[in-house]
Amino acid sequence: MNIVSYRPALEDLSYTFGGRPAVGRIQPGTILEMYTEDCFGGRVLSVDDLPSRVCEFPYLNPVTGPFHVEGAEPGDTLALHFISIEPARDWAVSATFPHFGALTGTHTTAMLSPPLDEVVWRYDIDVEKGVVRYHARKSDFTMELPLDPMHGTVGVAPGASEARMTITPDAHGGNMDTPELRAGVTVYLGVNVEGGLFAVGDGHARQGHGEVCGTAVEAAMNTVVAVELIKGVGTPWPRLEDDDHLMSTGSARPLEDAYRISQHDLVTWAADLTGLETLDAYQLVSQIGEAPVGNVCDTNYTMVAKIPKAYLGRPDVYESAHERLRTLGRRYLAER
Repeated sequence: MNIVSYRPALEDLSYTFGGRPAVGRIQPGTILEMYTEDCFGGRVLSVDDLPSRVCEFPYLNPVTGPFHVEGAEPGDTLALHFISIEPARDWAVSATFPHFGALTGTHTTAMLSPPLDEVVWRYDIDVEKGVVRYHARKSDFTMELPLDPMHGTVGVAPGASEARMTITPDAHGGNMDTPELRAGVTVYLGVNVEGGLFAVGDGHARQGHGEVCGTAVEAAMNTVVAVELIKGVGTPWPRLEDDDHLMSTGSARPLEDAYRISQHDLVTWAADLTGLETLDAYQLVSQIGEAPVGNVCDTNYTMVAKIPKAYLGRPDVYESAHERLRTLGRRYLAER
């Protein structure tokens, strides 16, 4: 196995997709061990550290990377298989903000009602027990919630020399914030520039669908990713695959358009995989599909369209990349 380890210094973190050179070059087939910082850059240490005081806009939601994949060209697809996602610290934080989140006025949804208070919650992470501990701020109430690590942000450089803030999800990936992106999942990203230039960040110890308050249980992560390149196969929007499901994403505003993008991509993908006529595939997906929500708080919203592979005859997608990378990942874990 070709294993590369990378731990960025704070000054090496990136805050855009596109617009900066690669921090490293890797070969397809590489297993990449990386450290990712939380969305606050590790600056929020306690409930007294208000992000507006200890963080500086636009230096939020840092990602580790970008990485240049040798041989990747526009029209190809990168396959990133998440072998493991493990909290790097025994604590995490979440927060509410004025003018940010799904249940408050924002700069695009102007309201005369007062903005929400800026409040921080600190969670304890117990990896051995597999829980995160919630502590209410205004009472003694506590609750243990299942630990379910994921990455909110993964993507590649956009095309046309564009640079996008990491907080914005779009066709290149970005801050999609879907809990479906956990260990054991392969994400497929269409390559827009030479090398692809992928980056990963925004670890969450867990997150509810929608990320309603605007933040999850934000955590630094030690993450291991297997990287593959599928030549000559394009991917219009980020797609995900686990052992039992295929998933398409869509990011836009309003939320209905994000929903339509994800469903359109899944219907046309299912038609391509099965040979069904488009309306036949539309009918089938309509009856077997699920629609998990990604985020409803970012500059674009994200929806996921999801179907069991069994209903499509378990087709081989992307040259069986998921199966191949999953096997590589299990070998890595067994030898670690």
